Amino acid sequence: MAGPDSRRAALRADCARCVGLCCVVPGFSASADFAISKSPGTPCRHLRTDFGCGIHDRLRAKGFPGCTVYDCFGAGQKVAQVTFGGTDWRDAPDVATQMFAVFPIMRRLHELLWFLSDAMALPGADDVRGDLAEAYDDTERLSRLDPDQLVRLDFTAHAGIVNALLDQASRLARAGSRHPDLDRRGADLVGRDLRGVDWSGAMLRGALLIGADLRRADLSGADVMGADFRGADLRGADLTGTIFLIQAQLDAAIGDATTRIDDTLQRPAHWSPTRDGSASRPQPVPSASRPRRSASRTDRTGRRRRG
Repeated sequence: MAGPDSRRAALRADCARCVGLCCVVPGFSASADFAISKSPGTPCRHLRTDFGCGIHDRLRAKGFPGCTVYDCFGAGQKVAQVTFGGTDWRDAPDVATQMFAVFPIMRRLHELLWFLSDAMALPGADDVRGDLAEAYDDTERLSRLDPDQLVRLDFTAHAGIVNALLDQASRLARAGSRHPDLDRRGADLVGRDLRGVDWSGAMLRGALLIGADLRRADLSGADVMGADFRGADLRGADLTGTIFLIQAQLDAAIGDATTRIDDTLQRPAHWSPTRDGSASRPQPVPSASRPRRSASRTDRTGRRRRG
């Protein structure tokens, strides 16, 4: 099986090898995340003919913060180059419908691959590392099925097996932390004042932390898979060693130079570079009911990127 570096490389979006799928397939409604509404399967009005974004350098200013936090985990190029052999959906309308149906399935498979890769590197997860590696190989094999097989795939059944392994790995990794039994899984903590809380090693999977004040909170070693950090204030918070934290979660939050993160993650460009937050701009706090799907993230060249 591939090593961790090569696994991660394959799970980072390479938008130059994609065909704008994330700017076409998802739908979204006008909200604090998106300035306009878009129906599923229709190109975003800002998608260029070269599949770049026409407002890539001003997405937040134009009201599209949701586009800056989307990650396909490399599913876009897999669908475009592997599943459909480089086909451009604009040139093959009959293929487009099937390609658009396959993309969200592939994204979910690649998301599982990302978390399995994370889990295999967790300290203390030795007892399940072999099972995690086997699940990774099985998931990668499923991602290479042909289009007809992918749309018929029982993803829920496979995800159930993988998630059980991820739970075990998380439990083993958090066993030596201060609060391994603190369970806030799926908790509604929208807008809560949580300044200075000690949740080191806690289970926060799927927690709604939209707009929460987490300044100086200790989330080190906590499991935050799927936790919603949109608009959450993480200034001065400790997120080192946080389990299953992805870049998109940081990109959706507010932070500054005092926010502690692992060096495998990037400090978002919109975070304040100062310790007092003086350069931070107020961020809109989206409603928990608002859709989270988006078009894409973009790099400085105008080509779309993610990860």
